Amino acid sequence: MSLIERDVRDGVPAGSTPDEATVRDSDPTTRSRPPGLLRGLFRLDAADRDVLTLYLFTRVALLLTAYCTAWLFPREPEAHRPEAFAAVVGRWDWDHFLHIARDGYFPEDPAARPEERDNREAFFPGFPLTLRALHLLVGDWTTAGLLISLLAGAVAVLALGRVARLHLRGTDGASHAVGLLLVSPCAVFLAVGYSESLFLAFALPAWLAALRQDWRIAALLATCATTVRVTGLFLVAALLVHFALAGRGHGGPRRLPWLALPALPPLLYSWYLHAHTGDWMAWKHAQERGWYRRFHAPWESWNTTWEAAFGHGYTTPYALMWQAELVAMAVGVVTVVLLARARRWPEAVYIALSLWALGTSYWYMSIPRATLLWWPLWIGLASWTWRRPRWLAAWLCLSAPLSVGLAVTYFSGRWAG
Repeated sequence: MSLIERDVRDGVPAGSTPDEATVRDSDPTTRSRPPGLLRGLFRLDAADRDVLTLYLFTRVALLLTAYCTAWLFPREPEAHRPEAFAAVVGRWDWDHFLHIARDGYFPEDPAARPEERDNREAFFPGFPLTLRALHLLVGDWTTAGLLISLLAGAVAVLALGRVARLHLRGTDGASHAVGLLLVSPCAVFLAVGYSESLFLAFALPAWLAALRQDWRIAALLATCATTVRVTGLFLVAALLVHFALAGRGHGGPRRLPWLALPALPPLLYSWYLHAHTGDWMAWKHAQERGWYRRFHAPWESWNTTWEAAFGHGYTTPYALMWQAELVAMAVGVVTVVLLARARRWPEAVYIALSLWALGTSYWYMSIPRATLLWWPLWIGLASWTWRRPRWLAAWLCLSAPLSVGLAVTYFSGRWAG
């Protein structure tokens, strides 16, 4: 029985999410309770320490993978020295974040046409601003980027573990859900200088605050999330749905205005871009130019991606990545259907909006990486495999090789989504 179905079985109201009182009433034998969101943020219990231990072990594993990749797959087949570590861990989107943090959004000739720029406006300013600030302390850009992901990832997995404990009625589920995330196929992007870890470090505590009916904290954290990724707006939509379903009995009308706050960073960023380009939607148009994110009907996007994956028009590494895009889209659709079937509307809305945004462009791109942000998926998988060792073993046998394979793909400089 899945997490979704068990919540209905256990008497959790449809469309709501269990809070601490629900857990306390339904499971008086639970060995420990997750600490409060801000009170006790650094007061770690045994389950939290297990989560952090697992997190650190997987960071070491990825570091070892990067080291081996640098020696085994050099740029030049006859190389006698490995590629510099900064180059191994800094690929693709990292270059955009680095250039924004170091040079700003508009360092080029102001008269340059949009198509002559590198479309860095597509990236929201939260991660570059954090990178620039930390660089003042550590003095090295690559180290600063890795530290952001390391520290933000620790906050994210702690929050994920605490959310999982509310759902899974115990402490063992925390490490279980976190472990599934950390060995997921695209887990490498939580360790390098990308924005996923920083986004989750705000989004997951925001969701945990919403489960505790602390709407002010949820809104403030969601505001930080919207500075990092446009996906933060999907989080806000989920918070609004959760508020409508569960917030009425906790001073709801007085808390509702707080949930308008997360719209401020995207508005300010659009205003900033308009002041420089005359285009209020410059970030979206940069995505269209650089990543073909122009609207297409969902079936057109599926067909284009299918042709790219199996039509033999692209080299095999690219074709394989598009095959992964198709699989990730299918996983996302199934997840939304299961959530909707159990009337878990907030989480269903969050993932559905992500799928709509990523699944209506020219072709699919970055959907496997987006799965890292779908915490209902990882908690649901944890619920399904928690007391089913065979299913857990089957999942790990599938996921772990894919995780290593994509890490090697990324560290060796090939496209990894």
